[in-house]
Amino acid sequence: MKIKAYLKPSCGWSNGVRAIMRKHGLAFEDIDIINNRANYEEMVRKSAQPLSPCVEIDGVMLADISGEEVENYMLANNLVKASGAVVAVATNAGCSDAEHAQMQAKPVRFF
Repeated sequence: MKIKAYLKPSCGWSNGVRAIMRKHGLAFEDIDIINNRANYEEMVRKSAQPLSPCVEIDGVMLADISGEEVENYMLANNLVKASGAVVAVATNAGCSDAEHAQMQAKPVRFF
């Protein structure tokens, strides 16, 4: 399975996607959309929208998706089996106040 995950370096939703990948022991490409404008543009082009995270699994783009939704997609399509492994972060939650503060400390400019 080839997985490309378009993620922010520090984000509740992005960390939820990473947690699901670890939970299932999946290799994936973690693509930084904040510090690399070309990566962000690629995500927008492929997903036809600007929100993240976006996860591409074997050519299927899942746009603006949580870790929980990614896991549900993979389970429904028999790409992974159910796992009782515990994850350390929420898989369906936005950024915490601390994460928002960290992001605000470093201005982001796409254009």
